[in-house]
Amino acid sequence: MQIYVYRTERSYKRSFGLRMLGLALGLLVWIAPVYSQEVLRIPYVADIGTFDPDNGFETGAISAINNVYEGLVEYEPGSTRIVGLLARTWEISDDGLTYTFHLAGGVKFHDGTPFNAAAVINSFERRRDRGLNLSYFLANVKDMRAPDDSTVVLTLGHPQPSFLDALASPWGPKVISPKALAEHDNGNFATTWLNEHAAGTGPFKLAEFKRGQRYVLERNDDYWGDKPSFRQIQISVVPDISQQILQLQAGAIDAVPINYPFAQLTSLPEGLEITAAPSMIPYDLFVKPNSPLDDAEVRMAVLTAINPALWVKDAFGEFARLSRSVYPNVMLDPVNPIRFPTDFEAAKAAITKHGAVNLVIGLHSAAPSYGRIADLMIAQLALIDVKATAYVLPSGAAYTLKDDPNPPDLLLTIAGPDAAHPESQAKVFFTKDASLNFFGRVLPQADAIVDQAGQLTDVKERDALYERAGQMYFDAGIIIPLVDVNDVVVHAKGLKDLGLRPVNPPGNIDFATVRWGR
Repeated sequence: MQIYVYRTERSYKRSFGLRMLGLALGLLVWIAPVYSQEVLRIPYVADIGTFDPDNGFETGAISAINNVYEGLVEYEPGSTRIVGLLARTWEISDDGLTYTFHLAGGVKFHDGTPFNAAAVINSFERRRDRGLNLSYFLANVKDMRAPDDSTVVLTLGHPQPSFLDALASPWGPKVISPKALAEHDNGNFATTWLNEHAAGTGPFKLAEFKRGQRYVLERNDDYWGDKPSFRQIQISVVPDISQQILQLQAGAIDAVPINYPFAQLTSLPEGLEITAAPSMIPYDLFVKPNSPLDDAEVRMAVLTAINPALWVKDAFGEFARLSRSVYPNVMLDPVNPIRFPTDFEAAKAAITKHGAVNLVIGLHSAAPSYGRIADLMIAQLALIDVKATAYVLPSGAAYTLKDDPNPPDLLLTIAGPDAAHPESQAKVFFTKDASLNFFGRVLPQADAIVDQAGQLTDVKERDALYERAGQMYFDAGIIIPLVDVNDVVVHAKGLKDLGLRPVNPPGNIDFATVRWGR
């Protein structure tokens, strides 16, 4: 009997324990979907430099910033169409100089301060007049007025048909609480405080900022517009893509926003899927002056060998298209697309005639796609007896190549613009004073056409001029467009409405629109 009682007691305890374990597992099964419905977990490959919307050219974190702060207008998800945000409607004067914006009502900043026209002007003056990094967006604004609380009037110094695109840009001017700016000024226009704090009007609030570790956005339940699906966005810093992939497969995060290896996209593990969208992610080669490509015959031979039609599928599968001009395909559809020569025998003969040709390719980044493109081009160049090598440039070195005594012959980089207007491509990368004219090369005839195009409001006429100038930059051997790559996000099945925008840097999920779907 004693043995029986002992066993019965153990059996009871074991049974009770199993029941409790089953209950706990059941609760976990019940709780997990609720957690996933409420919290979105996203990794970043790089840390956030600053959360100040006026003072940093953030790329990976631009969606987080733009879900906390809002501007007057924005690009519609999946499009380059400009729609209202804090401005519901607007008018442009016949002379193209005066923009009148009518503001949304019932809007408050996260600190409770009412939103009005004075707040817009206060923020815009901060960006334009305080020497901040993104001041150039408003450089042409000569006067700002608020006739009443719901109207803002901006007057330009000269007509700028690209002005609305500048306002809609992911890096365009946002509106910051005037109360926060005043309270945290400390003689530096609140730049120190805004590096790690925020006070906007957006659908999310910045709730936690642990540099290099973790960032948390909390849903703004008092938001004036449509409420986001997720209560909280948890952002972790995970530089290693293989670790991101392991975490995604284990269910510890919900997406790998960028850099998922293209070669693995055709055999994703069960439970994962892809959202892909057209994007302004053009891979281009910029050519230094006094390189072997200055010889027209050598340049034609090199173009024959590196023709992206020969390797685009090997590099990107179905997720890239040949670049049709020096502008992103989404931005401009050329009447006469750029064409690469195809006669390999002629190319090889030209190199034989010229003598030994050696090329060095500098890679802007160590991201896998750069190395893959370089390897494929190097193999193609070997077929015409051109010896090429590639190396990854130190961080930031691409921006100082014009002062480098020994730069690479070619720079492989993503030449993505900051807005959807062709002017933002030409005047950032190609013209004499362009901030990212990497080698400082100048073609005055083409620059003059760009200036002419920038004054036009007729899109067809405008684009014809930009196309003409672009062909001139290509024919002069200044830039070689290669491929436009889609924005590709790998995520858990069921994640919908990611809100990817062509102008945004890749992987910037819109936290205001993303949701779990059936």
